[in-house]
Amino acid sequence: MRFEGKRVVLTGGASGIGKATAEAFIAEGAQVMMGDLNAEAGAAMAAESRYDNRLAFQKTDVTQEADITGLLDAAADHFGGIDILFNNAGAAGARKRIDEISADEWDFTQNLLLRSVALGIRHVVPHMRKAGGGAIVNTASITAHEAGWGPIAYSVAKAGVMHLSKIAAAELAQHNIRVNSISPGFILTNIFADAMKDEGEAMARAVDGAMRGAAPQAQPVHRAGMPDDIAQTVLHLASEQGSFITGIDIKVDGGMLVGPRHSWDPDTPGLIDALTQAPQG
Repeated sequence: MRFEGKRVVLTGGASGIGKATAEAFIAEGAQVMMGDLNAEAGAAMAAESRYDNRLAFQKTDVTQEADITGLLDAAADHFGGIDILFNNAGAAGARKRIDEISADEWDFTQNLLLRSVALGIRHVVPHMRKAGGGAIVNTASITAHEAGWGPIAYSVAKAGVMHLSKIAAAELAQHNIRVNSISPGFILTNIFADAMKDEGEAMARAVDGAMRGAAPQAQPVHRAGMPDDIAQTVLHLASEQGSFITGIDIKVDGGMLVGPRHSWDPDTPGLIDALTQAPQG
């Protein structure tokens, strides 16, 4: 019960990583105020008796500053304060390349994935200062680290989240507030299918099935990443066990970014193999 008496605000909690993290916090004694745009799913979660009245829900669109402040104020009123914030809400955003994307598509993706995190931090600080400190965890992505893992607008936004977390950690240390980010790899959530819904339900199902089949083979750890893998890392960063950690990003990706595929897959030849096997003369 590491979080007995702790008050948590969490965005994007009605599914996937957010839902798993909310459940993990509650299982360890926390009270959770969850925000999500999906009011039906969020309200259904909050009504479940197994959460023992530890979960409250408020519909939240994180692209709207008033919704962010409203969620934080509601949590402070409901629980008497805020100790932990997990800025997790997001979606794939615009998928177009840099030579195709419109200004509106770019701005929407940045507002959803980066501006929302900045505003969440901005507006939770007064609540955490009243509480004597706190911990903030922000969802970045492996797409922040290398090209080729996601759309450009999404990847740039997530790189911004990672750097924002580091700078905010430096600025907020004086208030006993720690800030870290986490970079999930391919985690089996609905984000990939949701990103393809404009192409039709059949395409969305095909993408989801392909991801579920490919994920276990995409990294050195030969199993699919699950939402609870992220949840448990978030809990560590927010807990007393993580109290000496601030300003870092943790990759939870099954080793996907340890190196090129040939560094961990013996069946994939690397450059040295190619050179040593090249014909002589």
